[in-house]
Amino acid sequence: MLQPPKIRLTIAPLFAKNGWLTNLSKQYIASDPSYDAADLLPPIAKALSYKGDLYAVPFYGESSMMFYNKALFASAGLTMPANPTWAQIQTFAAKLNQPGKQSGICLRGLAGWGDNMAALDTVVNTFGGQWFDMNWKPQLTSPAFENAANFYVNLVRKYGEPGAANDSFNQLLTLYGQGKCAMWYDATVAATSIATTYPDVYKQTGYALAPVNKTKSSGWLWTWSLGIPQGVSNSGAAWKFVSWATSKQYDDLVASKYGWAAVPPGTRTSLYSNPSYLAAAKAFAPITLASIDGTDPDHPTVNPVPYVGVQYVDIPQFESLGVQVGQQIAGAIAGTESVSQALQAGQSAASQYTAAQLSGGG
Repeated sequence: MLQPPKIRLTIAPLFAKNGWLTNLSKQYIASDPSYDAADLLPPIAKALSYKGDLYAVPFYGESSMMFYNKALFASAGLTMPANPTWAQIQTFAAKLNQPGKQSGICLRGLAGWGDNMAALDTVVNTFGGQWFDMNWKPQLTSPAFENAANFYVNLVRKYGEPGAANDSFNQLLTLYGQGKCAMWYDATVAATSIATTYPDVYKQTGYALAPVNKTKSSGWLWTWSLGIPQGVSNSGAAWKFVSWATSKQYDDLVASKYGWAAVPPGTRTSLYSNPSYLAAAKAFAPITLASIDGTDPDHPTVNPVPYVGVQYVDIPQFESLGVQVGQQIAGAIAGTESVSQALQAGQSAASQYTAAQLSGGG
């Protein structure tokens, strides 16, 4: 049987626009009511749709949020707000940081548009920065973007984990699970990983919405999903697998083998009203849902922008551009260059594209 491609949220609509993906809504979902596409979380379904039709379906979905060790907060006399600001997080990190023992906060530093840039972009957005203005002119050296980047880099350099420029999700999960991070800002799906891998730390874990500055929310939106290439001869067999792997029945199977806390989160509304799931994931299920529902990829920044996406820009060039900028930011975190130098290099890279290329006009 054909293996369906794993589709990143950024490229599903782009692939659909280019005619590379099968229209699942029209070809399969419309005649398969048992799939219950209406049950998909609206922000996730919208992100995988083109002109109102689904071209991929989600295996799991996520936003971002703050994880924190309640025992460490209590011993320091600190209280985490439900919706903290980045200024508050910086204050907490300074008080909780104990070099050689525990970091005040753990943050992604590994170079990549989906690694350090995923977290940094949410900071840029809420600080008032943006990648491009409405005329597709790069804005990486703007005061708002530079303030956000300086804040992020200084936060991780002063109070973050040693060697942060090498760390992404898996490394930070291990550090947090070992009790070496007082706070960790990352994907909401990490709650499932903590619960199933580090049960002792999970019992001491608290959750807060993604920190903000000038915006009301700042969490990212992401999903790993499955789609079917256009024109393949055995697409019916592919749909049989895709529909099963993203179905309620699959959730039931995972729950029966590994427990409800291990079920892939962030895809279906019904999961968040399932008493069994809520009993197992009561600590993080409500805030995960609130985080996903609170995202607005169409309006991710303080000022209007010509692109869609919270922690990315929905243009084909962003995979390359985001990596280039991520490499520069990793250098700033490692101390091999300044933030200003990093952003100047990023601005130069972004300026290589014309407005027509970026907007899809040439």
